[in-house]
Amino acid sequence: MASHDHDHAHGARHAHDLHGHGHGHGPVDSTRAFAVGVALNLGFVIAEVAFGIRADSLALLADAGHNFSDVLGLLFAWGAVALAARVPSTRFTYGLRGSTILAALGNAMLLLLATGGIVWEAIRRLQDPAPVASGTVIWVAAAGVVVNLATALMFLRGRESDLNIRGAFLHMAADALVSVGVIVAGVVMLYTGWLWLDPAVSLAIGLVILGGTWGLLRESVQLALHAVPEGVDPDAVRRHLCALRGVAQVHDLHIWGMSTTETALTVHLVMPDGHPGDDFLAGLCEEIHERFGIGHSTVQVETASGSAPCALAPDHVV
Repeated sequence: MASHDHDHAHGARHAHDLHGHGHGHGPVDSTRAFAVGVALNLGFVIAEVAFGIRADSLALLADAGHNFSDVLGLLFAWGAVALAARVPSTRFTYGLRGSTILAALGNAMLLLLATGGIVWEAIRRLQDPAPVASGTVIWVAAAGVVVNLATALMFLRGRESDLNIRGAFLHMAADALVSVGVIVAGVVMLYTGWLWLDPAVSLAIGLVILGGTWGLLRESVQLALHAVPEGVDPDAVRRHLCALRGVAQVHDLHIWGMSTTETALTVHLVMPDGHPGDDFLAGLCEEIHERFGIGHSTVQVETASGSAPCALAPDHVV
């Protein structure tokens, strides 16, 4: 338990913080999962491009483009995890924890760009379908199911507590489903000769990627803008603070994500009867951590005894 003092013009000062993770979970050691995932997917991308060109299959090439964007996304997320582990400095007082949020946002934007390219080429191919080596498509896509599913399983444990890890898991799981769709298209083309099915599957791939990416994009943008993280109810936090013994007013309450796994809180408590003591603040930080998964709390106590009110009391003032 560490303590921090905050000196404001209105004279009240005292704070406590407790370091933890946003949902009460420790960080997942994902280094091995990232290394194996990158190696597997990069090797598969190379094979998929080679067989896609040989079979003249847009579905395979589209899936290869998506898988390559996933390789880049895994590299971004992996790098962010390494940066987030660095200790704070005088310049970066929270360390580089926020890099995990930037990585998730960059990952989502990268996938949206890949989706645009897939849809554009699929529409062009629908107007002029080309023959496809269905047998090659089937076998390469089957290998894709194995690679993507194996990679997704490595991120299974950490997906609930880390947006970065969840992004990697969802991408790999979606890729496995997409590869299943490519197999189905290949089998149907093999027996029917429907050339339009290859670009049609590519369009479906684009829609699957878009659907899986939207939630990641929305949440990462919210975190980048310091929104209250998903799973934390700010109204419930405020009610809890207002119900504390001796608290007459709560203001300047802020809750935001320091990273994709860690949540921070700052708040002013007006307590006219005087400062409740360090034990009270330490216990309050423990309660906030246990009940709401907020691991870094800074609490300032005010007695409202001075003539100058707190300048940050109005809700619209930050």
